[in-house]
Amino acid sequence: MASPYYSNGNSNRFTPSSRSSYRRQPYRGDSDSTSLLDDLRVLLAQGARSLWRFWNERGRRMTVAAMVSAGRRLRQNLAFRRIFSFPHLLVLAWVVLLLWGERWVFHSAVEKCHWGNWESWPAGAEPHRVVLVADPQLIDPHSYPGRPWPVNPLIYRITDNYLRRSYNQLQWQLVPDSVFFLGDLFDGGREWKTLHGDFRDPEWGPHPDHEKKYLKKWNRKYGENFWLREYRRFGDIFFDPWIAAGAAPDAAQKRRKLVASLPGNHDLGFGSEIKMGVRNRFETYFGEGNRVDVVGNHTFVSVDTVSMSAAASKDAGRHDLKPIYKPTEHFLNDVNRTKRKAVEKELRFLRGEVPEVQFHHRIEELEKADFSDQPTLGEGAPDLPTILLTHVPLWRPEGTPCGPLREHWPPTKPPKGQTERVVPDNRNAISISRGYQYQNVLGEKDSVSLVGKVGNVVHAFSGDDHDYCYVVHGANQGGVPEITVKSISMAMGVSTPGFLMLSLYNPIDVDGKPLTGAGKPTLQTHLCLLPRQPSTYVRYTTFAFVCIALLTIRAFLVPVLKLSRFALDPEPTSSNILPVFKAKVEDYDEYALPSAGFSASHFLYGSGTRDRSGSVTTGGSRPGNTMTHNNRSAASPKSSKKSHHSHSKGASGSKWGWSGQSRGPPRIEIRSENEDIYDGGKWKAANARPRSTVNVVATELWTSVFRVVWMAFLFFGWLTWKG
Repeated sequence: MASPYYSNGNSNRFTPSSRSSYRRQPYRGDSDSTSLLDDLRVLLAQGARSLWRFWNERGRRMTVAAMVSAGRRLRQNLAFRRIFSFPHLLVLAWVVLLLWGERWVFHSAVEKCHWGNWESWPAGAEPHRVVLVADPQLIDPHSYPGRPWPVNPLIYRITDNYLRRSYNQLQWQLVPDSVFFLGDLFDGGREWKTLHGDFRDPEWGPHPDHEKKYLKKWNRKYGENFWLREYRRFGDIFFDPWIAAGAAPDAAQKRRKLVASLPGNHDLGFGSEIKMGVRNRFETYFGEGNRVDVVGNHTFVSVDTVSMSAAASKDAGRHDLKPIYKPTEHFLNDVNRTKRKAVEKELRFLRGEVPEVQFHHRIEELEKADFSDQPTLGEGAPDLPTILLTHVPLWRPEGTPCGPLREHWPPTKPPKGQTERVVPDNRNAISISRGYQYQNVLGEKDSVSLVGKVGNVVHAFSGDDHDYCYVVHGANQGGVPEITVKSISMAMGVSTPGFLMLSLYNPIDVDGKPLTGAGKPTLQTHLCLLPRQPSTYVRYTTFAFVCIALLTIRAFLVPVLKLSRFALDPEPTSSNILPVFKAKVEDYDEYALPSAGFSASHFLYGSGTRDRSGSVTTGGSRPGNTMTHNNRSAASPKSSKKSHHSHSKGASGSKWGWSGQSRGPPRIEIRSENEDIYDGGKWKAANARPRSTVNVVATELWTSVFRVVWMAFLFFGWLTWKG
């Protein structure tokens, strides 16, 4: 018989004849191959089986061990002495400081501005109270386009929270009757692509070079939907608190009004560079920029001066800019009639009549009908004191000082012997300049025409500059006093944002005639300053350094004064890699038997050890023994306790112990470096080298600082998230 190829007796052997049956299977095509879904099912099934196997073998024990460890840590952290430890007292101090800086400071700032603190009307007067808000200018991708992703969202949240907290306190503490916004509601509103109309830059007004590289990204990512989200964001900050404050019982009978339709150059652009689609979108959601409102027996005239300025631009003669400036021009040409109509409606309301005009109810033959006596509205109506609202300040000579309330630079100190203020004072003034999509003040011709057409202007208010400025214009502008209102945002280059409070008191009879006499002032103003956010952050930083210093001092005092440590000892491991004990004397195991295998003496007498006298003791009966191990245990309780401590699960009585404990003589336990040598006042045998002072100090400092940092940041994050 031929020698087999497979020599172990197995009948399933490979023979040369079987090669003919082993052939590569032909490719069957895609119809017989498994689909991607089947492969995914197999992969998921294998993954589930692997997870189940891991859970049964190790996962369950790991989970239980983690839960036990977490419970032990929780019990240690909830101890009374740990809860009221020094690091936690610093955390409590951080909570108070953050509540002050993120909540209470806004309440205190607005509380100082209560109407009764500065109004000086006659006793019993009931003025109409107005708040003017300028340049909220919500931060968006246009504000800081070069900053990385984590920075911009954080800035959005912080600046929005500042606006929200300030405006909420404004509404709930001051409860104004009316609120007017002076433009620049958004920072990049003009940059977000419209759904309708031509959004291309005009050939005479391209973007500056530093913004051109962002245009494709802005047009691709930030369109109509993004602008609508920004509109909702504005409403969450400013409209919702207004509505909520109006639902209060004391505000139910007041004729409250909020007007946010006055556009700024960041909302539309400026002059000839305005895009019609952008303006149409803004007016669709906020209302007409040119309007007349009768508030507190005063006529407020809002004028879209950013569009009006297109008529005076150098491009007006070369390009057709009428769609931009003509609506404002028509409004100003008819503004006096519009004012009278608005006053007449107000007086009719005060008399209890229907505000709109009514035709005479009579029946006439068509051929004999008289249409000459149609009733009109506004004929003969009085002209109430007019307040002009414009985003761009009126013209003034260069260097006209803005007064002591301007933050950027105080007025220049006059030279010795001079009592009047220094004029010109360029650093205390609004600069006369212009650039891409902005102009700091209106042109002189536009300002003179604007004041003249509106007529009877007793005061003007503007925005755009972000800082406070008070000027009295010359005779060619009617000697009108003007206040440029501070920005309410913390991100507009002024350390102390604010808003302007306007108290109106002009009692009139049913015909519109003043009851207090002509010539008396009918309005009073007050600048309300909001918290200085940089100062708040400086306080945070200063207190952080104080905390680090205090925790460092405490960490050094822990080993010196034996203070209670804040750092917990590490969790003990379940299995020991290195030996945990060593025989106390070398000769105990001198005659020890191997742990594996059998010998005659081991079989007869068992595993034995020698005491100090050299006699052998065993755990079983042995001829010649006068005292067995059990008898010793019964005779001496101390010996029993020591013997119980040294019992082992196995019979290995080697010189070094490996996680288990063995019977035999007393041994010295080799303790972990992290274990304390003190336990409840009892001294334990430990390693010869205790933890070094540097190690204790470093561990204590790191643990306590980390605890204060993450708890303080967690609370700050919660306050930031809540708004």
